[in-house]
Amino acid sequence: MPGEPSYVELGVPDVDAARRFYGSLFGWAPSHVGTGGEVQTPTLPIGMHGGDPEAHFELFFAVDDLDASAVQVIELGGSVIGDVHDSGDFGRWVECRDDQGVRFGLRQPR
Repeated sequence: MPGEPSYVELGVPDVDAARRFYGSLFGWAPSHVGTGGEVQTPTLPIGMHGGDPEAHFELFFAVDDLDASAVQVIELGGSVIGDVHDSGDFGRWVECRDDQGVRFGLRQPR
């Protein structure tokens, strides 16, 4: 459904340290995905990737038309960060900032 949270991404400098921390805190047992991992929670999957100096959680919102939604972000005073990505079964996605600089993602699921 458009506007519904569909994925959470955790970017950290050290993904192994994040696995240990959140594994101990919440009991997460992330599967290994490349150099990161993914946790299936009852509500949203959470992906992990390392090498991110910003260290942040980023919420992705579902959209029906990624290209039109990215244009609308810009029209509303926000910005699109980087290129649109196509990640197979995950779908198409792009990172954005709202008109106050808050980072979020748009995702057009498969």
